[in-house]
Amino acid sequence: MAELNVLNQKISYIKIDNEDYISITDMLKSKDGDFFVSDWLRNRNTVEFLGIWEEIHNPNFNYGEFSIIKSKAGLNNYKISVKEWTEKKQMQLE
Repeated sequence: MAELNVLNQKISYIKIDNEDYISITDMLKSKDGDFFVSDWLRNRNTVEFLGIWEEIHNPNFNYGEFSIIKSKAGLNNYKISVKEWTEKKQMQLE
């Protein structure tokens, strides 16, 4: 991924089919660190938005695993990292 330098913070971006995609994760980390990112992923609205995004853009989206994540999102004891989200949203192709 290419990087932008914004106010002395590195923000990753990628160009796909003439469209630029900027890393929201990098932007959040530069503002509030990793804590804010994991807290953001606990929010039910965030999880629903990401689920819609994955349904549209990920042909291997794991709907079963997403249902489990969605059912827990918003609960006080629920937490998921970006790494866990990335691993769980992809179906295991054998």
